[in-house]
Amino acid sequence: MSDFLMVANDGEHEIIIERSRFICYVRRVFSIGEASKYIDEIKTLHAKANHNCVAYQIGDRGEFGKANDDGEPSGTAGMPMFEVLKKQNVTNCLVVVTRYFGGVKLGGGGLIRAYSRSVSEAIAQVGLARRELMRLVNMVVDYPLAQTLQSRILAAGHEIGEIHYSEVVQIEAFVKDDQTAEFINWITDISGDKVEMTLGDISWKEIPQKNF
Repeated sequence: MSDFLMVANDGEHEIIIERSRFICYVRRVFSIGEASKYIDEIKTLHAKANHNCVAYQIGDRGEFGKANDDGEPSGTAGMPMFEVLKKQNVTNCLVVVTRYFGGVKLGGGGLIRAYSRSVSEAIAQVGLARRELMRLVNMVVDYPLAQTLQSRILAAGHEIGEIHYSEVVQIEAFVKDDQTAEFINWITDISGDKVEMTLGDISWKEIPQKNF
């Protein structure tokens, strides 16, 4: 898989509903072991809390998932939290919602709404990023064509890296790995085959996503 959504940052967010505190911790994780470590840390930090409910989705395709109610009525906490991750297509993400009971019972529906809201608001706060597998394409071009080429590349939605000016202009572009051949053909066409191109490394890059 060449791209997927994940949270842009770690963070935490608290809401209060009927005097109960719901503290949602959001963590970027890339393995079950890493998720387990964070879960243990949060449970230790909030050892006196009534509940530390858990959900995570891990793997580039979200292959590994878990939901745990930690003592809340079955299906009212972990699964609603997990459904938020699934609905937003967020993977490599752990959410733990710590609840301190405020004395007012919320009922099954109330709990589902509370835990869902806690996770949704926390993710909105930390933001999302699309993690894409990108190929570095190094281009060498003469000065008269350089500015036009840069503008066309940016307008097409590609990312430009470093630019070096010497006797010629050297431009770095980052292209989705599965679009590399198409990009090379396009550059060849719009430049009249006047750009020398070599392929560099493949790496993951994160593109911030706008909140609507």
